[in-house]
Amino acid sequence: MAIRSAEVLVTSPGRNFVTLRLTTDTGVVGLGDATVNGRELAVAAYLREHVVPLLIGRDEGRIEDTWQYLYRGAYWRRGPITMAAIAAVDMALWDILAKNAGLPLYRLLGGASRVGCLAYGHASGSDFDSLFTSIRNHLDQGFKAIRVQTGVPGLGQVYGVATDQRPGQRYDYEPAIRAPLPAEEAWDTRAYLRHVPEVFAAVRREFGPELVLLHDGHHRMTPNQAASLGKALEPYDLFWLEDCTPGENQEGLRRVRSQTTVPLAIGEVFNSVYDYQTLITEQLIDYVRSAVTHTGGITALRKLMDFAAIYSIKSGFHGPTDISPVGQAAQLHLGLAIHNFGIQEYMKHSEDTLKVFQTSYTFSEGLLHPGELPGLGVEYDDERAKAFEYSPAYLPVNRLLDGTVHDW
Repeated sequence: MAIRSAEVLVTSPGRNFVTLRLTTDTGVVGLGDATVNGRELAVAAYLREHVVPLLIGRDEGRIEDTWQYLYRGAYWRRGPITMAAIAAVDMALWDILAKNAGLPLYRLLGGASRVGCLAYGHASGSDFDSLFTSIRNHLDQGFKAIRVQTGVPGLGQVYGVATDQRPGQRYDYEPAIRAPLPAEEAWDTRAYLRHVPEVFAAVRREFGPELVLLHDGHHRMTPNQAASLGKALEPYDLFWLEDCTPGENQEGLRRVRSQTTVPLAIGEVFNSVYDYQTLITEQLIDYVRSAVTHTGGITALRKLMDFAAIYSIKSGFHGPTDISPVGQAAQLHLGLAIHNFGIQEYMKHSEDTLKVFQTSYTFSEGLLHPGELPGLGVEYDDERAKAFEYSPAYLPVNRLLDGTVHDW
């Protein structure tokens, strides 16, 4: 029982993905997602040059030992590149273990704690009418929870706001632009703070009190500004306010928490439990936003969620389309199994992506389910992947109106 080969696969069916494929000496294949949006080749090189040589010949069943070997055995720890590489190995080993057992992975994680994982979609628009169209499109697709983002009067393109949809159109948004340099967007926090409460007042008037609503601040506010927005949004019963202020300053969330009762979610740019230590032990947040792909894999995120459960904090795993179907499947298995699941972000991948990554997970009546195939339930099609070569793509850069680089 040993790993016979390890391959790093890069493909770009609409966007760039990095996949690790491990094959055992008995021919069982496991897949792991290592995609770091905008830094894909960095993690691919880390895997090829530093991790793959360590894997050949290792017992594929020693998942915990391999995780500790890759994390503690290296002098440099944490960070998005290292933790995504470890995550890919970890996912692939869990995939292999479940396939050897002939079971879907969630059954090895303790079995299902619910019938499915509540998912939220992304609705956006440049004005109220286009936003309402986007919300209706999501309702028609079966979503019961929706993140609401809008343009800000006086500004141009705003990160998180897609091109206005037509009735019946699928939400399709790729913020990483294929260009030699990142796009630059303008930002005005005061204009945003004036506008957003009006947006949610209008959405509640149009769609009523039952629709589950979320909002993402994309780290753009100071703690005081975030506290002000939280108070202003309290009448509209948000499921959460996400990334209201940069999470690196964990103490900053104390100010926000002391001033508003709006539930807080943070962590999609975090990479380890240490990023959350103060936030969890002081109960400064309500939802963990990490992805399996960027936080060391199933092994690490499961431990993080067990830690969070002690403090009544739930999951809200990061799940846009820069998490590959492999990573999404992995966190669906984990989300189905853990007790303190909260909600799962869900953006449907493009048709080209789903031809390369053939999945067994399903979405129905607002719920995602990882499926019953052994392992993660995702297969990788090499021939189709070859048709989509890597192309550099960058997320935008944000500047204030005076030209100062700002959080986005």
